[in-house]
Amino acid sequence: MDERRSPSPCSSRPSSPRTPPSEMFGPVGIEAVLDQLRIKAMKTGFEFNIMVVGQSGLGKSTMVNTLFKSKVWQSTEPNLDVPMPQTLELHSVTHVIEEKGLKLKLTVTDTPGFGDQINNDKCWDPILSYINQQYEQYLQEELLITRQRHIPDTRVHCCVYFVPPTGHCLRPLDIEFLRRLCRTVNVVPVIARADSLTIEERDAFRSRIQQNLKTHCIDVYPQKCFDEDVNDRLLNSKIREQIPFAVVGADREHIVNGRCVLGRKTKWGIIEGPEGHHPQCTLRELPGPQTQ
Repeated sequence: MDERRSPSPCSSRPSSPRTPPSEMFGPVGIEAVLDQLRIKAMKTGFEFNIMVVGQSGLGKSTMVNTLFKSKVWQSTEPNLDVPMPQTLELHSVTHVIEEKGLKLKLTVTDTPGFGDQINNDKCWDPILSYINQQYEQYLQEELLITRQRHIPDTRVHCCVYFVPPTGHCLRPLDIEFLRRLCRTVNVVPVIARADSLTIEERDAFRSRIQQNLKTHCIDVYPQKCFDEDVNDRLLNSKIREQIPFAVVGADREHIVNGRCVLGRKTKWGIIEGPEGHHPQCTLRELPGPQTQ
């Protein structure tokens, strides 16, 4: 009896004469997982939400632009005719920064009006309320049965706190706010306009701030929970020794030894900023939340 078998679906598809079937999708195995993750990350990109907190005039906008080497935030010139806001407001702006094929969706949230009043009692409440609101919104999206394929991540990943370069120690406002903030978000304290201090003053100021953080149990980034192995512990220990970071923002380019660098020019010389080229930045501004 002549037995005829129906061809399988796999055998009915003609394979490419140039590419063997085993090479069509590349190697299959554990070693290919990293390449697959890298390709997926290059396609989807990353999201990073940063919040900057500090008094007016500490160079927050300039520092953000220097950090990402792009016009992320437009600084506003001081105007005496415009009254100072009586309440804290939150403004967010979103950009898509692309460099070497990798996309980064960057959201910067500014807090104008923080610490600018005579009475700064509970001026941190709108900031903490905004951070917790973003956590709650993301959690509710995850709990849905039919949730979105890609949940928009508006959670604040990092909060950069600008400490005025007084050269003394943390103010009571700084301590009270950092004590509450470190329980909610990763906090990175920085010494704003560090070029206004000498090296000796900067080191002494940093030591006093580190002592204040330790005395008041303020746990800034990187926390101890990130010390998962010996290498992480050594790296995080070196980072903790430099906290708070001394930062200098610059938005103008100068020629130094035949190369163009970002820096601040003084009568003593030029303070160079980070090196590197400017990535291609595509602006996509979204309406940010405001709290009054």
